Amino acid sequence: FLVVGMLFGSDGLGLQFHDAKDAQFIGMVALSIILFSGGMDTKFREIKPILGPGIVLSTVGVLLTALFTGLFIWWLSGMSWTNIYLPITTSLLLAATMSSTDSASVFAILRSQKMNLKHNLRPMLELESGSNDPCSYMLTTIMLGLISGGKISAGAITYTVFAQIIYGVAIGALMAGITIFVLKKFQVTTEGFDTILVFAFVLLAYAVPSAVGGNGYLSAYLFGIVLGNADLDNKKSLVHFFDGVTGLMQMLVFFLVGLLAFPSALPAVVFPSLMIALFLTFVARPAVVCLLLTPFRSKWRQQILVSWAGLRGAASIVFAIMARSSGRVFEHDIFHMIFFIVLFSILLQGTLLPYVAKMLHMI
Repeated sequence: FLVVGMLFGSDGLGLQFHDAKDAQFIGMVALSIILFSGGMDTKFREIKPILGPGIVLSTVGVLLTALFTGLFIWWLSGMSWTNIYLPITTSLLLAATMSSTDSASVFAILRSQKMNLKHNLRPMLELESGSNDPCSYMLTTIMLGLISGGKISAGAITYTVFAQIIYGVAIGALMAGITIFVLKKFQVTTEGFDTILVFAFVLLAYAVPSAVGGNGYLSAYLFGIVLGNADLDNKKSLVHFFDGVTGLMQMLVFFLVGLLAFPSALPAVVFPSLMIALFLTFVARPAVVCLLLTPFRSKWRQQILVSWAGLRGAASIVFAIMARSSGRVFEHDIFHMIFFIVLFSILLQGTLLPYVAKMLHMI
């Protein structure tokens, strides 16, 4: 769908779509639905044994990945042979957009290949990829504030983090409670209306906390977890419906990004983008996984597989569009760098993930 978007775009058949703000709005709605669907498929009994390492990877792991990658990008951009220079704040912003793993891609690969992984790795990978987008979003927001508004006090950053987490959790749980109450107490006369009701509440679960400074992605994901583990009639049809919508949303995001991208601009950023992708895949991600999972007595085979499963995808693209739509941060180059890195990750890690799992004897 990335390729289809590029074929129809400005460098292809000439379909003009350059409004980054519209793309950001569509991407944010799509990502909230993707996260909700991932939450719906997450079972408490499966994630309970790996809750500790999963949460550590989705929070501290995102922070360390952004820090290591950002410092590398800053160092790399200072080399004369890269033909690109980025200040430290922009380097950290670029790293922040890529610091989370892509839930839709991880879920799709693990489930389409029916990969029953040892040591509860599948639920841990699903928990990490489903819950780390909110942290990446917070980092991206903070870095955008630093770049656009200059100095930001430690107190302001602390409040931002506090508001993002507390409002996101509280409103997500509240929306889930209201939805469960309505679904249990009221009967719909037409089959399928309950899916429309839940769809509307998903949008509210994202929009309400976002309006008051909370994290809409965290709210949507928690909303999905609570709803997915509740005893509801027609839950199976709800899950199937949102699995289909998730696929549609992922197609839409990648198609829009293909429209926004200029393939003719890619050759200029291939070298630095490839260097960043290689560092992120083979240095930053493995180092973070080793640092965080070793205290949990995770074996080296597990750590290698978790490292390889750190795919970048729709979330990175949405955050890149969000940064691009600010207008004051960067022009096309950095957007296309993220675009290239996402392509690299999907093609290499996504394609080889089942084979890596088999080679490590983790099936």
